[in-house]
Amino acid sequence: MNGIDVSTFGNASTVAKARSEFIRNTYLNLAIAFVVFIAFEALLLSWQPAVELAARMVNGGNWLIVLLAFMGVSWIANKWALSGASLGKQYAGLYLYVIAEAIIFMPLLLVASQIAPDTIPQAAIMTGALTAGIMIYAFISKKNFSFLGSFLTILSFVALGLIVCAVLFGLNLGTWFSAAMIVFASLAVLYQTSAMIHQYRNDQYVAAALGLFAAIALLFWYILQILMSRR
Repeated sequence: MNGIDVSTFGNASTVAKARSEFIRNTYLNLAIAFVVFIAFEALLLSWQPAVELAARMVNGGNWLIVLLAFMGVSWIANKWALSGASLGKQYAGLYLYVIAEAIIFMPLLLVASQIAPDTIPQAAIMTGALTAGIMIYAFISKKNFSFLGSFLTILSFVALGLIVCAVLFGLNLGTWFSAAMIVFASLAVLYQTSAMIHQYRNDQYVAAALGLFAAIALLFWYILQILMSRR
């Protein structure tokens, strides 16, 4: 009679436990990143020099320089977070990105707080609800959405090109562009959640948190844009 290899079940249980711990660590770091983002954003919005700088950006500042600087910081942050270096360097990448996002969000939140302050909590609730739905679907379906990676990369370059043209030539991309970017950001949340489930190593929870933070922040940005455009 063939015996049952108990060690197989033990190994499977250990692997599943390690993966569950990785997912918990990812969500914990994601939550902390958003707390830091909100706290730093509140600090900036209460600091008059930062408010004055954001106001100048709203009134015709060079957004292209800001965009290029943000892209550079994002590249560095992702490189640090995805590196096999020390955990401290990975955290440095995550919070460098969080701080950069807080700065880039300032002009938008400043305008929103002046013309339609209620749109900010509305956008946050809508972003949270949509994100939760996408994540639940990713877990329930158990599908690997890694095939979206190349598609999202191509779309990101197209979107970046349109944004640069809008900044250079003073174009208004309009509501339809924001709606398209909401779809893009939603797919990015799906892709990053799938990557967390299927692709990241168990020691890459900081990088996984960064990927999710970036996608959710992008989703919030364009939902807020849509709500503001209706006022």
